[in-house]
Amino acid sequence: MKFYALIMTAFMPFVAYCADDCATRRVIPEETLSLQDVIKLGLCRNPQTAAAYASLRSTHFNKNASYASYLPSLDASVSANKRYENKDWGDWKYGASLSASYLIFDFGKRTADMNQMIATYRAAGFDFSETVQNFVYGLVGSYYELLNADADVKSAESALSVAQTAFDTASKKFKAGSVAKADVYKAETKLASSQLSLERAKNNREIAKGTLLTKLSFPADQEIVIADMSSSFGSDAESESIDELIKIAREKRPDLLKAAANKDAAWHKRNSAFLKNLPSISASGSLGWNEDNLSGVFEPESNKMNGSIGIRASMPLFAGFANMYGLRAAEADYERAKYNEQQTSNAAMMDVFTAYQNYKTARTVLKQSESLLKSATESEKVTAGMYKVGRATMLDWQTAQSELVDAQRQNNAAKYDLFIKRAAVALAIGDIKSELEGLENE
Repeated sequence: MKFYALIMTAFMPFVAYCADDCATRRVIPEETLSLQDVIKLGLCRNPQTAAAYASLRSTHFNKNASYASYLPSLDASVSANKRYENKDWGDWKYGASLSASYLIFDFGKRTADMNQMIATYRAAGFDFSETVQNFVYGLVGSYYELLNADADVKSAESALSVAQTAFDTASKKFKAGSVAKADVYKAETKLASSQLSLERAKNNREIAKGTLLTKLSFPADQEIVIADMSSSFGSDAESESIDELIKIAREKRPDLLKAAANKDAAWHKRNSAFLKNLPSISASGSLGWNEDNLSGVFEPESNKMNGSIGIRASMPLFAGFANMYGLRAAEADYERAKYNEQQTSNAAMMDVFTAYQNYKTARTVLKQSESLLKSATESEKVTAGMYKVGRATMLDWQTAQSELVDAQRQNNAAKYDLFIKRAAVALAIGDIKSELEGLENE
């Protein structure tokens, strides 16, 4: 559970929902789940983020292993051998040895190696953060898509109710002799079309529900109940300029930080490749013991003990040009890392700009769709009343119904698309956590 504790502590400590068996449970919770509940449940069960965490742990252990070069190495060995010579076996001979060595000075190569591993570990941490944020953004999108599908079903049910009223009204007026049979046929056709639209809306809701359940690692045929979102919007993204958002992205966006860490790792790797060609100084010591007969008495001061201490300096002179080509390869890797950082930065800034523009457009579209829905609702009511008193035709009423249904769908889509676009801005600047905290406080 270390992985689960890490992402909950470091990424989303604000989430309220908690289930100790979330990683092993097979059935979705029956209670209504908020967006924060869904995200916490998804992070607990998602294999992609778990794999990223495993990669992070591997890099962490490799980093720790790099500290070994600052400590002495110690080796112990024991031996037993029996010599065969002139068709005869000799006596058993036994031995034991203990040797130690310590690198005193290498012109900073081991420091460069260690710094490379530290930078690689930092890059892995940012990669893990990016994986988590992308997964959370995917959950956010699926959550809003299901809410949108639910709203479309309610709109279709409302449209069906209106179509049923129109059919009943036309039937009564026909029986009273005030309208032609054609009005009944038109109303019946509209009723059948509304029933078909409702079935399609239900099908789309099932697909959206299955998509969300699959991302939560549950079977797609289960049921899930999620809470609707407030229509108010109070994100910081609404008041911040594009320059402010870009500044935040440079400080927090994981892929930018990862690219910078990878560049640092490549720089230290290049230094290590150069320092590999310089001499190194080591201290060594050894202690050995040899015995022809184990039944004898162990005497540490006897001539059976031997040992040595010394200082050794070494320098590579020729290794088949491997060191030279290794240095050139490291230099090329560093150049590539610099260009990758520049390319990542350019792409990130474009992501921020695009997400911000899409968000501004989504806000405008929502306001326009609300005005359209209000107008279409009043138009349908007025036309329905006019038809009942004989001042409008069935075609007029059906046109108003169609416009109302279309306005409802556009308003539903605009509302939840704005939530998604706002989350996209938070993802683009690398701070989706603050976006979710803002939703929790609204």
